[in-house]
Amino acid sequence: MARELRVPRFLMSLPAPVRWLALPLALSCTVVVLLGSWSAPPKIEVPTPTGKAAGYCQALAAALPQELLGHARKDPSPASPYVAAWASSPRVVLRCGVDRPEELNGEHAKDLSPTIDDVTWWTQKLDDGGYRFITTLRRANVEVTVPGGAFANPLDPVSALNGAVKANIP
Repeated sequence: MARELRVPRFLMSLPAPVRWLALPLALSCTVVVLLGSWSAPPKIEVPTPTGKAAGYCQALAAALPQELLGHARKDPSPASPYVAAWASSPRVVLRCGVDRPEELNGEHAKDLSPTIDDVTWWTQKLDDGGYRFITTLRRANVEVTVPGGAFANPLDPVSALNGAVKANIP
């Protein structure tokens, strides 16, 4: 038994050319909305270290690897000696010369922080499931942001970058 195609009454009241364009127009609008919801990676705030910290950060930038755990380095635009990134999305981001986090002035100052080869990293779990690691007791603060789920162990990128940080940031 054949089913009859039922067209809503409000469409039947429209002229035929308008009815023919209704579906393509609706699909086009849907595509535009979906493409508009996909966005570029979030902008990265570039720190502005001063004095000796700027020199330490520039030395660190020169020592950073072009590949981090199999991910190619893709620095954000415009290029800065204080920011490095690996992979495309989600990406690991290193920022050098960041300000000391306010959280370290309160109760979080006593949190247990991992130390890798004499470099201590204060850890903060982010709302999106990722982690933020910041060096403590160094002449310039280095921040490494690791997206959630990008690595089995979020400390892996930090461990891979630790040698360069230790060698260039006293």
